[in-house]
Amino acid sequence: MLAERMDRLGTENAFQVALRAMKHQEEGNIVYPFHLGDLNFKTPEPVTEAMFRAVRDGKTGYCPAAGILPLREALAQDINASRGTAYTASNVLIQTGGKPVIGKFLLAFMNAGDEVLFPNPGFPIYESFIEFLGGTPKPYGFLETERGYSIDIEALEKSITPKTTCIIINDFQNPTGSEASREEREKLAEIIHKYKLTALIDEAYFDIRYEGKSRSMLEIEEIRGSCVLLYTFSKKFAMTGWRVGAMLAPDKYIPQLSKLNVNIESCTPHFTQYGALAALQLPESENKKIIDELRIRRDLAVRLLNEVDGVHCPSPNCAFYLYPNVTKLMAKKGFAGNYAEFAEDVLIKTGVSFCTREHFGKKLPGETESFVRLAFSGVNTEQIENACRALKEYAG
Repeated sequence: MLAERMDRLGTENAFQVALRAMKHQEEGNIVYPFHLGDLNFKTPEPVTEAMFRAVRDGKTGYCPAAGILPLREALAQDINASRGTAYTASNVLIQTGGKPVIGKFLLAFMNAGDEVLFPNPGFPIYESFIEFLGGTPKPYGFLETERGYSIDIEALEKSITPKTTCIIINDFQNPTGSEASREEREKLAEIIHKYKLTALIDEAYFDIRYEGKSRSMLEIEEIRGSCVLLYTFSKKFAMTGWRVGAMLAPDKYIPQLSKLNVNIESCTPHFTQYGALAALQLPESENKKIIDELRIRRDLAVRLLNEVDGVHCPSPNCAFYLYPNVTKLMAKKGFAGNYAEFAEDVLIKTGVSFCTREHFGKKLPGETESFVRLAFSGVNTEQIENACRALKEYAG
C-alpha cells in the first residue's frame, strides 16, 4: 500500500500539456509548442566536447558528494562576480539540476506543520514539495503594473503567522517573466530579517535577460546568512536535459545539506560536471547568441499577441515566458473562467499549445483576471508568426 503522503504529491503540469499536444500532433495536426520551458538550441559544442572528453578519460565513477572541486570553485567565482557575494567552493553543493534544491531546502529547513511562503502563480513544484513533506503552503500573489507584474508585498506580509518559517522567492519569475524591483527586494529582505525566515532564492533565469543587468537578493549582505541560492545550468547554457545545478548556502548549513546529497543520489554524474565547468568558461558571446535570438522571438511574439483581440501581453525583460491577460478573449469565446475548455478549444482550432494560470497554482481569493503562459524558448520566428496569425483569426 502506498504511503499517505503520495496523495499530496503534485506534478509539473506543463508535461501533461505536452502529452496532450503530442497526441494532437500524432493525429496529423500542426502544433505550435508554447507549453514547455525547454530550449530548441544545441548545447554549445565546447560543453559537449568537455563531457565526452571526461568520459574518455574515465570520469565515470563516483566523485565527492558536494561535486568536483574545479566546478565548485568556478561556480563560486562566477556567482561572486555577478552578485557581489563572497562564496568559496565550500559553500557550493552540485546537484542533479535545480529541482533537487527545492526538495532539499524544504527537507532541511521545514518541519511538518510549518508554513512556507511561495509565489502563486509560480513553479508548481514549490507547492507540491511543501505539501508532500507535511508543510502548509502559504501562497503570495502578484499585481499587474505598468512594468508587468510585481509581488503583492502587503498581502504577503499580512499572511505571515508564528508558524511561518520559510519563504521561497523566485526572482526572474516563471511564469510571469517578472523581476523584483530594488524596493521589492529591500522590503523582502526586511521581512526575512523581521520574521526570522529562512529563504530559498531561486534565480534559475538570472542570466536570461534582454536589457540592463540582473540584480540579486543576495546583494543585501544582512540576509545572506538566512538564504540558500538555487542555481541551474539548464537555461543559460541550453543544458535542460543535462540535469546539473547547484545549491549555495552559508557555511553553517553545508555539512547537513551535504548529507542529503549522500543519502539521495551519492553525487551528480561525474562527467556531466566537466561539461558544466566548460560552460562556465565559455566566452560571453556564446550566451549572447542565445539571448539575441530569444529577444527577437520575444519582441515578435509580444507585438503580434497584442494585435489579437481580447489579449494584453506585457513585454518581460527576463526569462523566456509571456504571461498575457486573456480575460476578454475567454469571455468573448464563451469560456470565462474555464481554462481547461479554453485551452482545448484553442489547441483544436489553432494548434497553439500553452499552459494556463491554473498550471501554476490555485487561484487566489479575489482573483478575477485570466492569464495563460507561452514559452518562446522552443519555437522559431516562423512558428510564432503562424501561431499568432491563427490566434488572431480565432479571436475574430
